[in-house]
Amino acid sequence: MHPQVSVSAVSSRGWTLDEDLAFYDDAGIDHVGLSLRKLEDVGVERAVARIAAAGLRVSNIVELGWWDLADPATWPYQRERLVTAVDAAAALGGCLVLTTGPAGPLEWDDAVAALDAALDPVRIHADAAGVVLTVEPTSALRLDLSFCTTVRDGVDLARSLGIGLCVECNSAFAERDLVATIAAATDVLAHVQVSDFVIGSLTSPDRAVPGDGDIPLARLVDAFETIGYSGAYELEMVGPRIEAEGYASAIARGVAYVDALLYGSK
Repeated sequence: MHPQVSVSAVSSRGWTLDEDLAFYDDAGIDHVGLSLRKLEDVGVERAVARIAAAGLRVSNIVELGWWDLADPATWPYQRERLVTAVDAAAALGGCLVLTTGPAGPLEWDDAVAALDAALDPVRIHADAAGVVLTVEPTSALRLDLSFCTTVRDGVDLARSLGIGLCVECNSAFAERDLVATIAAATDVLAHVQVSDFVIGSLTSPDRAVPGDGDIPLARLVDAFETIGYSGAYELEMVGPRIEAEGYASAIARGVAYVDALLYGSK
């Protein structure tokens, strides 16, 4: 397994933390992305201790929830969850991958200002703990998750917030001038998520195992490698194709494919 390849807990979305850990041990996987939802299910402190005892490298934490940006009264609860996630990342390593939440009635600039205010105590805590926060642009189909739907806007948003950027290839691959956008974003690029997509699907999410779909992953990985990206390529697959195949098989095939891309790019 290439040292930059990481397996997201989202790729085994229906498994518990116990099932994830057993699978990682059996499959020889030592680099993983964590789900805050799964950590919370067993208690974050207990989960952190178990992951540390397993000797796993952690690339990131996802499934962090999101803000109701139009309702500041809801912000303290989400701030508390994210501070807990920051503490977990400080103990285990890795960045946090955030989505913005929906803008609701807010225009773009107002939504950015609200997100900046909502995030501020978490950002201060993360900076003190040495934990990188990132923002992930999502598919335009998922405005329930984020008002930021392109890497180009994500670069501007990350710079505005003073945090990093996560590029999720499944959402971004058809974006105009993506390679040029990536090349100009080395100051904020902090994390990459990898999966595939079969053009024609009208389901969301409907990610595929890398190599099974239409995303030009070899070109995208080459673009990241060309600019000297040295972070994780997190295998994050979710949807009916993954459920139908089974997590173990889909993850094994995905790791093998991304391994081959990375070893071939050196």
